[in-house]
Amino acid sequence: MCDLIDEANRYIDLALKGGGRECATCSFQAEGVVLVHMLVRRRPRIPVLFLDTGYHFPETYAYRDRVAAAWSLNLVNLRPGLSVAAQESQFGILYETAPDRCCGMRKVEPLFSALENYTTWFTGLRREQSKSRTALEPDAGFRLPSGRLLRKVSPLAAWSTRDVWQYAREHGIPLLPLYEQGYTSIGCQPCTSLPLDAADPRSGRWSGRKLECGIHIQS
Repeated sequence: MCDLIDEANRYIDLALKGGGRECATCSFQAEGVVLVHMLVRRRPRIPVLFLDTGYHFPETYAYRDRVAAAWSLNLVNLRPGLSVAAQESQFGILYETAPDRCCGMRKVEPLFSALENYTTWFTGLRREQSKSRTALEPDAGFRLPSGRLLRKVSPLAAWSTRDVWQYAREHGIPLLPLYEQGYTSIGCQPCTSLPLDAADPRSGRWSGRKLECGIHIQS
């Protein structure tokens, strides 16, 4: 565990030495909160971007607010152009009929627009999370749809779920209460269920219809 923490800290320190404009994304799942804990020790006012889709669990919003207040986070809530009511009135229930489009409007577009303002993007991604992430590099380039190139840093790439929880326990970090109900990967409430496959922590997302919302897919 100590080796993993040291390695993660090295990636963080190297990226912060770049002299650019850094931010982190956090959905307030366990790995994201652990990453933010490591980052704010070095850069207390680093912007922490949260994709406020309007569809999150009430528990997620309450937990986000508790952590943000306790750690004095520079929290940036990114919201889509349309409210939930406006989107559903205009397009219907997209998370049922066209989940990719819903994610595109409520997650991908707001995030990619915000990332235009930064040069380095920290994420809590891990290889173990999904088959779509097994080749994840801890430090790599990421090109936005505009053509702009970012540095995308995932210091916890090699960590297991057990490593994340051990770090949280050792540092007294309370985690999102939804984990206690059996959830293993937590996103928007309508698209999150208990895991369908105990061996696949993301199998409860989108009823197994897809693996990614789109924000971590290279354009």
